[in-house]
Amino acid sequence: MTTAHTRLTTELRELRARTGLSLAALARSTAYSKSTWERYVNGKALPPRHAVRELCRTADEPDARLLALWELAQAEWNGRAAVVAPAPRVPDPAQPPPVEPEPPARPRWAPGSPVKLLLVLTSAYVVLAGGVALALLLAPLRGIAPGEPLSAPHSATSYVVAPRCHGASCEGEDPVRMVCTVVPETVTTYRTDTGALVEVRYSEACAAAWVRMWGARVGDRVDVTAGGPVREAWTADRADADTYVYTGMTRARPGSVVRSCFRSAGGGARECFDAPVRSGDERL
Repeated sequence: MTTAHTRLTTELRELRARTGLSLAALARSTAYSKSTWERYVNGKALPPRHAVRELCRTADEPDARLLALWELAQAEWNGRAAVVAPAPRVPDPAQPPPVEPEPPARPRWAPGSPVKLLLVLTSAYVVLAGGVALALLLAPLRGIAPGEPLSAPHSATSYVVAPRCHGASCEGEDPVRMVCTVVPETVTTYRTDTGALVEVRYSEACAAAWVRMWGARVGDRVDVTAGGPVREAWTADRADADTYVYTGMTRARPGSVVRSCFRSAGGGARECFDAPVRSGDERL
């Protein structure tokens, strides 16, 4: 396995253990069989992106970090496959070996040629950028023993994930992409008449609220507002229906009242509810 694939396998195994589900139970709650999950969590195969999202959904874990790790594992996996040379062809003894055409002449560059220097510098930059990206992505995973919770502090690393927006700058932004889903508060959870779950979430660090919905049907819609613009999300296809759907964020603070409304694809009345954001002292 590649380095990123090894890290991803460890993460998936720990995430599955956190759910408390056996492989058979995990298979019943997802679109993948028991034997398929056994290959994924033991590193025998690289899982597809959808499988990683399914496991994060089952464990109620934001999927941004694991999907980033999956992207790196897939890139390394594909790169390794690309450098495997095909087996040489053995010529038929009854036939003379084919005459290989001469390769085209390569351009000759002087030792101090600006073109050659540019190529060297470009290659060095690509290698350096890839190494830095790998180090930043894997930094929070170093020093984690098998079975140890991911939230445990480690003296070997001081890596901190910080939100990328606050207050007004979060308005309409994706909460996952803005890293506001790291330590959010669940303000309230509402079950609709169709069985879908609508959850109002709030990030004190981002000073913003949003809604995530799951268990919905294709075409179901949900929106959220805290007295400002209305942010909406909907299940566009089967993949959305099988995982979480997030609205954009709306600016909020303690004392704000977040209002969310659900509309079923099958029609019927809108289902709306209010959720007040409490201060830190009130949450204790």
